[in-house]
Amino acid sequence: MVLSNMKLADTLQFATGSLRGSPMRTLLMMLAMSIGVAAVVVLTALGEGARRYVINQFSSLGTNLVIVLPGRTETAGIGPGMLIGQIPREISLDDAEAVLRSSAVKRIAPLTVGSAMLSRDALNREVVVLGSTSDLLEVRHMSIGLGKFLPPGDIHESASVCVLGNQIRRELFGNEQAVGQWVRLGDRRFRVIGVMASQGESMGMRTDELVIVPVASAHQLFNTSGLFRILIEAKSRDVIEQAKHDAEEIMFQRHSGEKDVTVITQDAVLATFDRILTALTMAVGGIAAISLAVAGVLIMNVMLIAVAQRVKEIGLLKALGAPGSQIRTLFFAEAALLSSIGSVAGLVLGYAGSIIIGQIYPSLPVSPPWWAVLAACATALGTGILFSVWPARRAARLDPVTALAGR
Repeated sequence: MVLSNMKLADTLQFATGSLRGSPMRTLLMMLAMSIGVAAVVVLTALGEGARRYVINQFSSLGTNLVIVLPGRTETAGIGPGMLIGQIPREISLDDAEAVLRSSAVKRIAPLTVGSAMLSRDALNREVVVLGSTSDLLEVRHMSIGLGKFLPPGDIHESASVCVLGNQIRRELFGNEQAVGQWVRLGDRRFRVIGVMASQGESMGMRTDELVIVPVASAHQLFNTSGLFRILIEAKSRDVIEQAKHDAEEIMFQRHSGEKDVTVITQDAVLATFDRILTALTMAVGGIAAISLAVAGVLIMNVMLIAVAQRVKEIGLLKALGAPGSQIRTLFFAEAALLSSIGSVAGLVLGYAGSIIIGQIYPSLPVSPPWWAVLAACATALGTGILFSVWPARRAARLDPVTALAGR
C-alpha cells in the first residue's frame, strides 16, 4: 500500500482516529481553543452592545439636531477661561429666539434644568425640573400620555402649569386623576395640565421622573436667566451643517464678536462615539485573541509530545511510502480539526454568554459583530495550523528505519 496519493477523506479519517486515540489530550486542547474563541465573542459583544446603546441614546434625543452649549469647549473638553476661573457667558432666551432667523432651522427648544422639592399634601420628593417650550415635544420626539403639553406662546411669559413624568404621577396621585390638580414646586404652586407617556431613560436622565414647566417659569423658580442648552431641529438632514453655521454666526454677532458658545451636531457626536467605541471593541477583541495564541502554543507543545509518542507509527507510514509532505499534511489536518471543533464550541459558548449577559442587562443590546466572529474563527484556525508547523516538520524528518526501531 502506497500513501503518497492519500485522499482528503483518508487524511481526515486518520486525523480523527488520532484525536480519538487520546481523548483527554484532545479535550484539553479543544477546551483551550474554545475558551479563546468564546472570550473574543463575549468581549466584542459587550463592546458592540455599548456602541449600540450610546447610538440609541443619542438617536432618542430626536432627529436633525444641532445643540448650542454655553462656553467654548476646546478639544480637551475644557475652555481656556475655565482654567483661570472665568464663568461662561450665559445663553439668553433672546439668543434662542434669534436662532429662528436661520432659514435652515425648523424649530427650537431652549432648556433650563434644576432640582426642586415637589409636594402634594403630605407627599413630597426631590425632582429634576426641566424648563422648556411647547416645541420640546416635537424636537425630542416625546409623547404625551394624559392631558396636554406646555401651551404655545411667548417664551418669555411664565405660567404656573406643569407636566409630570409618569413615575412622578404614580407616586403623587396613585390611581387618582392628576390632570387639573395643583402641586407645589419649590415655593410656587403649579397646576398639572398633562402627564408624559412612559419613555424610560434617555442620556442618563429618566424622563418618567421629570417635571416639565415653561422655561420662563423655571427661570423664576431657580432665580436665573441663562439656558442650559438650546436644542435646534434643522429642516432636513441636508441643511444640518447650514443650521450649525448659522447658529454659530448668530451667537457670534449677539455676543459682541466673541466665540463663547459651542455648537455641535448630533451626527458629529454620534460619529465620534462610534469611532471610539468601535476602536475599543477591536482592542478588547485583540486582547482576548491573545488567549488563542496561548491555545496555539498548547497545541504545539502537545503535538511535539505526540511526535515523540508516535515515532513507530510515523516510521511505519514512511516505510509504506508516505513522503514527508504527506506526514506534514496529516499533522496539519489534526491541528485544523482540533481548531475547527474548538472554534465551533467556542462560538456556542460565546453566543450563550452573550445571551446571558443580555438577560442580566436588558438595556444593553449585546450582540457580537460579524467581523469579530469571523476573525475569532480565522485566528483559531490560523494559530492551530501555524503552531503545528514545527511538530509536523519534526515528524516528517524522522528516519523510517530509526523510527521503526523506536529510537
